Amino acid sequence: MTRQADPHKLARELLGREFDDLEQDEQRVLRRVASGTVTGRDADELAQAHATWGDRLADRVAAVGGSWGFICAFGAVLLGWMLINSRALERLGFHPFDEFPYIFLNLMLSTLAAVQAPIILMSQNRQAKKDRITARHDYEVNLRMLLEILRLSRRLDRMTAELTDSQRSKPEE
Repeated sequence: MTRQADPHKLARELLGREFDDLEQDEQRVLRRVASGTVTGRDADELAQAHATWGDRLADRVAAVGGSWGFICAFGAVLLGWMLINSRALERLGFHPFDEFPYIFLNLMLSTLAAVQAPIILMSQNRQAKKDRITARHDYEVNLRMLLEILRLSRRLDRMTAELTDSQRSKPEE
């Protein structure tokens, strides 16, 4: 059975500060180091666990709306719209329903932009939240590794001192 270390003692030994003077993130890391537990799930897992249906939809819309496939397809639709409404295909039976200056097309484009922009902003806000979680997680991992290295360094120093003391006190043959 492993013995748990005291986080208050670790704070004094490793950081030279009192546990209560540390920030919450530092206290949490020290508690994990003291108990020997690992950090939790990563940012993507945490974000997915708390994502609503609307969040997932916003991410999908942003992924599609911000792709070259969408731009190319949308360009083809616009080109087709203008071709049909330019009277160039009237002989083939296509009659213009939105002649130049394409007022209905402008209305459709404005509506699309008005709906798409806030959805993309929602997705960007979620990504920023994920980035903050990732940064906090990285900070905790880095702090934990620093504390573990300090613990090992102190232990190695003690063992070296003990070995040196034992060699000094050992009578020469």
